[in-house]
Amino acid sequence: MYKIEDLVTILSRLPGLGKKTASKLAYFFIKNKEYSGDFIKILSYIKENSRFCPDCGCIILSEDKCSICSSESRKKQILCIVEEQKDMIAIEDTGVYSGLYHILSGTINPLEHRTPEKLRIKELISRLQKENFEEILIATNPTIEGDATFLYLQNLIKTTFSNIKISRIATGLPMGGVLEYADKYTLSRAIEQKQYI
Repeated sequence: MYKIEDLVTILSRLPGLGKKTASKLAYFFIKNKEYSGDFIKILSYIKENSRFCPDCGCIILSEDKCSICSSESRKKQILCIVEEQKDMIAIEDTGVYSGLYHILSGTINPLEHRTPEKLRIKELISRLQKENFEEILIATNPTIEGDATFLYLQNLIKTTFSNIKISRIATGLPMGGVLEYADKYTLSRAIEQKQYI
């Protein structure tokens, strides 16, 4: 049988939640059963129906492709490579980028055994072979892992696809910063002042 402490323990595993906040949430759900019922329904639905967009790799529910990949108004010749879906969302919020995306699902980090094979690089190469991209904007975070991933991708793309222009998000972001937490103005300026390699 479960105890309230089990719920607190599970909630405290969520990113950004300590035991105190997890405890508050647990008791909130217990006292407000209508919220807990809706929460359970939504979570169950997402658990059963979530999958990845076959093109960019973002999480989708019931559709064949995400709304960005299936949109006719997006610039199909530009591809922005990001580490995670939250980075894509941060860039979308700026309203200055209108191309397509490719989500790597992480960065290269040998210390944590994250090699290029564990990222969605094979899928990226497959897309570059099939689609007619003229430009690739690499928008990895300005961290050691982000830089390592950028250098790896830059070398791989330049060697294999010499006709594709490569640019990198400008350094309007501080070293060690994360796209998800950048304000819209800073991120907008970084995209507008991208650097060609």
